[in-house]
Amino acid sequence: MIWAIFAFLAAFLDSTKDFFSKRGLKHVNEYVISFALRFFAFLFLFPLLFIVGIPELGKYFWLAWGYATISVVITTILVLKALKYSDLSKISPIITFSPLFILFISPLLLGEFTPTIGIIGVLLIIIGSYFLNIRELSAGYLAPFRVLFKEKGTQLMLIVAIMWAIGSNVDKVGVLNSSPIFWSVMVNLASALILFPIMLAKSYNGLGQVKGKFWTLLPIGLSLAMMYFFQMKALSIQQVVYVISIKRTSVLISVLFGYFFLKEQGIKERLFAASIMVAGVILILNS
Repeated sequence: MIWAIFAFLAAFLDSTKDFFSKRGLKHVNEYVISFALRFFAFLFLFPLLFIVGIPELGKYFWLAWGYATISVVITTILVLKALKYSDLSKISPIITFSPLFILFISPLLLGEFTPTIGIIGVLLIIIGSYFLNIRELSAGYLAPFRVLFKEKGTQLMLIVAIMWAIGSNVDKVGVLNSSPIFWSVMVNLASALILFPIMLAKSYNGLGQVKGKFWTLLPIGLSLAMMYFFQMKALSIQQVVYVISIKRTSVLISVLFGYFFLKEQGIKERLFAASIMVAGVILILNS
């Protein structure tokens, strides 16, 4: 079960990365953070190549790498925009939808099938998303869902959840056609190179902001680098849906981070909703 330990560590580090990102948005815009977190993650991961070496690349590596790079650039910006518009504890549970999408995507891309008990897990994720906005129930039975799809931050995270569901499968293809470290280095390097001109175009004195807020941005990149390391190690061992299902327990950590450190409100219903969604994830895991 070493893969499960890796996946849980990835979950904690994912929440840590989002927490530092949310806090960093008070000082710099989302484009500066997008570039910095990918660039710093690359700097932390690159020295590991001297230890593990460059692997022989499989025939699907470059195709997977091309898709992953584009996907990472888009989702990195979208996640930070979502954090900018909404509470961390509000948007983080939305990512639990990705195991739902993976149930349908993995059989197509990897031939990985999940037994029927996973459907119950899917239903719990949907029920949890309903309770996320239970305060809106007075406006009608469908109001919690309408709020979920109308709020800017949650809309963006739903897009991210779909893209991550595909991207997680592509990550596994990339890892199996190279190695966890080499794949992580290459994806972060390529995405940083693309995000660099975007940052310059969308930010005033972007490089100056990176230098001036170095200690604000550094822990974001470090958290991402460590998350990549543990997630890719887990994916190299276990099915995508199981790894990502455990990783999605990060929503509970994010909700607690939002309440205790960012002073966000509505902790009770958000923690309850996140718990239901995680229960669904666990059912998928044990299916």
